[in-house]
Amino acid sequence: MDSFIKNFSEIGLKDLAEVGGKGASLGELVCKLVPLGLRVPGGFSVTAAAFRHFLEVNGLRDRLRVLLGKLDRKTYQNLSEIGGAARSLLVNAELPDDLKHAISVAYRKLGAGVVAVRSSATVEDLPTASFAGQHDSFLNIMESSEVLTAVRNCFASLYTDRAIKYREDNGFDHGQVALSVAVQQMVSVDNGSSGVAFTLDPETGFRDVIHISGTWGLGENLVQGAITPDEFWVFKPTLQQGYDAVLQRKLGSKEHTLVWANDSLTYNYVTPEERRNQFVLDDNHLLELARWCCHIEDHYGKPMDIEWAVDGNDGLLYILQARPETVQANRNPRIFADYRLGKKGTLLASGQAVGMKVVSGKARIIRTAADRAQLRPGEILVTGQTQPDWDPVLKRAAAIVTDIGGRTSHASIVARELGVPAVVGCGNATGAISDGALITVSCAEGKTRNIYSGAIPYTVVEHDFSNTQLPERTGVKFILNDPDKAFRLSLFPNNGVGLVRLEIIISNQVQVHPMALVRFAELKDDETRRRIGALTHSYQDKKEYFVDKVAQSIAMIAAAFYPKEVIVRTSDFKTNEYAGLTGAAEFEPKEENPMVGFRGASRYYHPLYREAFALECAAIARVRTRMGLENVKVMIPFCRTVAEAETVVSVMAANGLNRSSDPGLELYMMAEIPANVLLADAFATHFDGFSIGSNDLAQLTLGIDRDSALVAPLFSEQNEATRRLIADMIGAAHRNGKKIGLCGLAPGDDPAFVRFLVNEGIDSISFIPGALLTGMAVVRLAEKERKATAAPDQQSRRDAAPVAQKASGGGPF
Repeated sequence: MDSFIKNFSEIGLKDLAEVGGKGASLGELVCKLVPLGLRVPGGFSVTAAAFRHFLEVNGLRDRLRVLLGKLDRKTYQNLSEIGGAARSLLVNAELPDDLKHAISVAYRKLGAGVVAVRSSATVEDLPTASFAGQHDSFLNIMESSEVLTAVRNCFASLYTDRAIKYREDNGFDHGQVALSVAVQQMVSVDNGSSGVAFTLDPETGFRDVIHISGTWGLGENLVQGAITPDEFWVFKPTLQQGYDAVLQRKLGSKEHTLVWANDSLTYNYVTPEERRNQFVLDDNHLLELARWCCHIEDHYGKPMDIEWAVDGNDGLLYILQARPETVQANRNPRIFADYRLGKKGTLLASGQAVGMKVVSGKARIIRTAADRAQLRPGEILVTGQTQPDWDPVLKRAAAIVTDIGGRTSHASIVARELGVPAVVGCGNATGAISDGALITVSCAEGKTRNIYSGAIPYTVVEHDFSNTQLPERTGVKFILNDPDKAFRLSLFPNNGVGLVRLEIIISNQVQVHPMALVRFAELKDDETRRRIGALTHSYQDKKEYFVDKVAQSIAMIAAAFYPKEVIVRTSDFKTNEYAGLTGAAEFEPKEENPMVGFRGASRYYHPLYREAFALECAAIARVRTRMGLENVKVMIPFCRTVAEAETVVSVMAANGLNRSSDPGLELYMMAEIPANVLLADAFATHFDGFSIGSNDLAQLTLGIDRDSALVAPLFSEQNEATRRLIADMIGAAHRNGKKIGLCGLAPGDDPAFVRFLVNEGIDSISFIPGALLTGMAVVRLAEKERKATAAPDQQSRRDAAPVAQKASGGGPF
């Protein structure tokens, strides 16, 4: 009968009630997006009408209703019994002859090749409830008789334990839900790859990126969390402008590769080392997939969860499925709970964070499916990996910890839906954590986070930005050095990032002295060579390791705040601080007073470091010119003389940061030496703006090392001498038509200092993340007080230069 079968080419989202969410979406992709250049394997849907016909012919509707009426809806202790009985009713029933004939004919018309047979419930893949993984799918089906069996088994999977419980939790009437089946041509991924893409960041909900994860072979290893996948972040705005918009590539270990052995059996083999060290998507496929994801999101008008594969035979990319993303898309990005650890205890394990919460509780080690009943409500599940049929028991967990898996594994997906934190891919959490031990799971420290022994104190600060107003005149910016926190912090009200310290990115992300990478072949110490070789094993060119790591870190921050300015300060390590990097011993001199020694601008043209500075410039240039993140500005620290300023600007131009060839590039200088203030007019001829470094300026003005316990009490950025220099610097900048901000700890510690800066007409103040909201409130109050007390003509004179600059769009502050 025609009502039993619908080809993908004749259905779409309008047909959801008859072909379910998966079938309707596949039809939509084939009809509306294949014409735009996407490749989607063809197929057909066995409709909900066919399912109802199957129930009626076998007299199953009333029997199912009676059976489900016996479900214990308080404790669900008989869920497995009821689910198993319901499935048996369907599995032991026969498909009607007319339905068998219709399916067999459709399969032959499709080419009678290898197909996937996928369940598609009529309440599946909705914007408010995904039902992902609740029903069964069968892959590598190759005969007509196998297709018929798989269709019947899909019908039966409407009553898996997890699907029954999911419908109960989401208020769906079992009797009103039907199941369609999508039969789709298989993509051969045995020698290819597969994975998942989200058109937003799945952890924070940041909308401007596409997050892609993938593995070799079948994607089941990724979904089950059996491997650590490759991950990619692509920036949508500059991708659509034609740039190479890949912000970050993260090489996963991809420990195993799942392939077909024969018929419908699979074989999971250990991935060869060469394949582990190779990304599953080359640049062409990666950017093609990202562009397709944008097309899909634009068509559906909402964030999407997309399955993809690269065929190992024809080498082509295919979209297998697309559904609405239902977790982050339904959250209010203006409401945020900030979890903060009071201290850190004994570290037991670390992995990839899912969510941003902190939870303490009793650990329950679950090693096999048979042990699941041991998990009690409020306990923390610690296991190797989770499976889809664990879903009912997972609802008891206060947090989830797994040995293997990534941020798109089953455990991660369930944790997001349940709103509980998870740390996945820990390696040996089941061995490091004792059953019944009190532990703390912290996902509030970035992407890679921790499980600690004991109950660690923490606080929760609720933020609602719905009505938060930025100050009228004074920019409020972040001091931010951690790329992992950028997407989350960008959701706060802000005017951009006033300071990214490149030396901290080098220390955390590169971990190697840049000159040891430049001169890797000449290193004398064998242990140093071994350690650097292990860190850079996937980079034949060791200099490229530095450029790539630094560029990716800057890019993640710049993309998070795009198109707002992000000010990157080139490295300002002192010699004693550089000494902590691997390989530094052969390149760093020893100094008696590193504070006023070989640091900042003086390094950039010196033979001991100029080749390393060229790498810093190359990384920043890559972010601006290749990735298209032109909101990145560059700031030079500790520039002692005007002649040095001229030299450094020339060196930067020779290394790809040239304002003549890149007219949008802006260069700024840290004003942190009294000489910078005294000669501000001369420095202004070389730079587009300034940022006051109040910490060093106060130390050098007062001649105090604030790290010395003997004289530290005398240190104060509020000292009259320091305040005069700051006021003079603000005036000099405005006199020269330059913008000026301040980066330092003092504004976050002292409201009086904020009021002083606002009264002097500072253009922006940068705060560490924990102080930004409080600082913003103080700035708003200071502006209100200033407006109320200033004489009209005085107010006009003070505001004239800053307002003129703001209107012209010049400067980052």
